[in-house]
Amino acid sequence: MSNQLSFQQVGSGQPLVILHGFTGSAEAMLPLAKCLSEERTIYLIDLPGHGQTGLLDDLSLHGFEETVRLLKDLLTHLDLEEVDLLGYSMGGRLALGFAVNYPETVNKLILVSSSPGLSDPNERRSRQRSDDDLADQIIEDGVENFVDSWMQQPLFASQQRLDPAILEEQRQQRLTNNAEGLAASLRGAGTGVQPSLWQSLDLVVADALLVVGEEDSKFRRIAMKMSAKFKESSISVIPDAGHAVHLENLPALNDAICSFLVEHQ
Repeated sequence: MSNQLSFQQVGSGQPLVILHGFTGSAEAMLPLAKCLSEERTIYLIDLPGHGQTGLLDDLSLHGFEETVRLLKDLLTHLDLEEVDLLGYSMGGRLALGFAVNYPETVNKLILVSSSPGLSDPNERRSRQRSDDDLADQIIEDGVENFVDSWMQQPLFASQQRLDPAILEEQRQQRLTNNAEGLAASLRGAGTGVQPSLWQSLDLVVADALLVVGEEDSKFRRIAMKMSAKFKESSISVIPDAGHAVHLENLPALNDAICSFLVEHQ
């Protein structure tokens, strides 16, 4: 264990940092990175509790704001003064937190199936209790039981039409994470404990692209509300996709991202 973020690097060109979702890893976002790497240097981050980063020595560093600072420390170490930043789901919440706290570092911001958190304090407290219970369940039942249960959520229902081989590959990737790491991630950076960023969206100076799956009605509504609060933003709705857009329609997602990056050079 350590207190640093692990990452993979592919491609050559302007830097683009990619943050995965909960139970994911840098490896899970590699197919998207390969699509984008012809003209970009892609940095795929393993967030605390996930992938090669795993459980950190200092458990407090699993916190939302602490993770944002760890990412800033990594970019400073890599001499990256300005980057494009892409985050999916949990990674999108963290990417947004980074863009709010370090606006001068983010050139373009791409949020895939993401939100600014929960604005209602009572709803946050309820969600935090739910996240804590879920963390306890991960420790008690183990990663395999948790992952199988997690993937049965209605949020991921549209993935059932994918090739079973792809679903099994993603399941095996998720199973490389360990229970203690995932539990620490939920307790430290889950939606319930995260500070709401709804009132801070106007602090983001980067051009923002909000990507949502056509079948993900909840996050389509969130994207519409977010877009009204950003200084500069656009929304891309990906057809034939639910929450996990990068799994369900990678070609369309790649096209949307590439078009955005070209238009906002």
